[in-house]
Amino acid sequence: MLGSTHGTFTTGLRARVDACGESPRAAVHGITAAPGDQDVSGRPLYAAVPDLDRFFRPESVAVVGASDAEGRPNTGITRQLLAWAERVGARLVPVHPTRTSVFGIDCVPSVGALTEPVDLAVLLVADPLPVIEELAETKVRFAVAFASGFAETGAAGTAAQERLAAAVRRSGIRLLGPNTNLNAFERFRDDLEGPAVALITQSGHQGRPVFTLQELGVRLSHWAPTGNEADLETSDFISYFAGRPEVGAIACYVEGLKDGRSFLLAADRAARHGVPVVAVKVGRTETGARTAASHTGKLSGADQVVDAAMRQFGVIRVDGLDQLQDTATLLARARRPQADGVVVYSISGGTGAHFADLATGAGLRLPTLPQAKQDELHEWIPEYLSVANPVDNGGHPVGDWRGRKIIDAILADPAVGVLICPITGPFPPMSDRLAQDLVDAAEATDKLVCVVWGSPVGTEEAYRTTLLGSSRVATFRTFANCIGAVKAYLDHHRFTGAYRSPFDDAPRTPSPSFRKAQALMRPGRRLSEHAAKQLLRAYGIRVPREQLVTSAAAAVRAAGLVGYPVVMKASGAQLAHKTELGLVKVGLTSASQVRDAYRELTDIARFESVDLDGILVCQMVGRGVEMVVGVTRDELFGPTVTVGLGGVLVEVLNDTAVRVPPFGEHEARSMLAELRGRALLDGVRGAPPADVDALVEVVLRVQRMALELDGDLAELDINPLMVLQRGQGAVALDALAVCR
Repeated sequence: MLGSTHGTFTTGLRARVDACGESPRAAVHGITAAPGDQDVSGRPLYAAVPDLDRFFRPESVAVVGASDAEGRPNTGITRQLLAWAERVGARLVPVHPTRTSVFGIDCVPSVGALTEPVDLAVLLVADPLPVIEELAETKVRFAVAFASGFAETGAAGTAAQERLAAAVRRSGIRLLGPNTNLNAFERFRDDLEGPAVALITQSGHQGRPVFTLQELGVRLSHWAPTGNEADLETSDFISYFAGRPEVGAIACYVEGLKDGRSFLLAADRAARHGVPVVAVKVGRTETGARTAASHTGKLSGADQVVDAAMRQFGVIRVDGLDQLQDTATLLARARRPQADGVVVYSISGGTGAHFADLATGAGLRLPTLPQAKQDELHEWIPEYLSVANPVDNGGHPVGDWRGRKIIDAILADPAVGVLICPITGPFPPMSDRLAQDLVDAAEATDKLVCVVWGSPVGTEEAYRTTLLGSSRVATFRTFANCIGAVKAYLDHHRFTGAYRSPFDDAPRTPSPSFRKAQALMRPGRRLSEHAAKQLLRAYGIRVPREQLVTSAAAAVRAAGLVGYPVVMKASGAQLAHKTELGLVKVGLTSASQVRDAYRELTDIARFESVDLDGILVCQMVGRGVEMVVGVTRDELFGPTVTVGLGGVLVEVLNDTAVRVPPFGEHEARSMLAELRGRALLDGVRGAPPADVDALVEVVLRVQRMALELDGDLAELDINPLMVLQRGQGAVALDALAVCR
């Protein structure tokens, strides 16, 4: 299939390792949180996992609105549900007010007339609300609502969906939909083995390419088409699939998230179990976000925050459905890497160089093979060809016994974890022999063998039969998809191997700092700089020595106590940008300068009609690297913490990184590593290295503040945070805080 990649390899099911048999991966990381645990702001610390066994494999199914009248839409749906019920061993009960039977099966007139417990009710009605209310008395566990016209249509539809969601909560039923489809009841191949891909989509059509991977031998276990998510949402299915022993990877198409916290908890559960989550998330652009909202009525969230949150919890974000197919398949089926070294092996120096360029640019490590290994390879490859990595065999050795020797020798190197062979086009019979040698070698190793079959035709025997028929070779159609999938594979195992859930260390009770800070908050108001700095001081964040004064004489006394030179600034709740108004004076070295500055600052404030609570006389801090650290609220994820280059650079370069609390020191340092200007902290052009440890400590204290003051703090902006040279700390020179 043109333009996409199709991995078709398997390793057999991984054994369950915990007492409950929940993990399909090597080990479940220690879980110290338990259902019901909450953090200091009252938010859950552990994913609530719905028991969806009876949704996917019910014993009995009621079809409300069932029909067998030709030409009616409900007839086709009823017929498909009948076939599905037979496959999963469920008894189907048609429900219709005027029919006595449907497809020869006795009907009941209403859900209230059901005489036995029903696991799943499928609602083929235009308005599911009355049926949900009636089902509340029948103890049905799950329901599916196909009807559209809800949140995806605007304000009126949103109100209707809220009424439906409220009825569902009262009933105790778990609802899939509305605005969903029949994808959960598709025919899944049961003749395929190995770890499976579980699929979650908010648009059924967008999941079709992943579902059809079964035709290439890729096993799928489930498909959850979540629709508008009035109740059951993407996060519920991630949490459920993460504990299924047959699931090797979870593939998601997400238009918008219902609740950011639930998504992070679900991703955390998957990370604990080592189950990769691969997601296409719509909304990178304003147009995409707007279109997604009109489709499912979800919040897209600020994309920078969504992207950071996904990386923070190990969710692998991809852009295309072809990437979703390839990456999820590779992660589901490849064995744990033994090393992170990648070797590119080709019959063409040009092909190898091109692929190596792209792979290195993407962050893959292509180690130079040891000289002894190169000498060994030159036993079968001419001396004039490079075998350092990439390995160029020149073509002819693949046509005879030497080909397999070369592949085995490369895979035997302990630094090599992945062998990639790009075959840009068929050249039988040598390409046929090469493909077979790669398949045979893959069967004899635990290491990952990847092939990129570059032919635009895709009908060649070497591709269709040899490569796609292999249970061990990962076969791709494009360089980019192969490189992206391999990088995701190595990154995922690196991430989960060291993963410790940040929720385990999230504060459960307020700190002494919280009680001090809460007394400073002013609901609905902006704090003055002086008050905002008191807030920082309450959390142990260093600020300059300073005094707030209301007279020129007091300013002179304060300058003597603070120590010359000093900085003088107007302080008031209305003041967000003092410099632009001329309300900051720097480098004052005498009493006369302080008196003059006081008069000038108060005159400007009077002229600009700015209410002041006084003038700050501040210690003048030495030179360092100006950074910004802040807190904002995201509509999906709640409080977020940002760090970046500060001063005027924050507006000019917008060089920032963001995370969702809670997080630890490792994540704080990762934020700094993402900054384009990170080198400034290491010292450039003779400047000494900055105190990065002190900066990290400030970031961690700010995230503690964000968690504890979640209900009180709308925004915090420390800019600039002057990071002094190593060992001297960091000082918040200015701060802005807005209360909720």
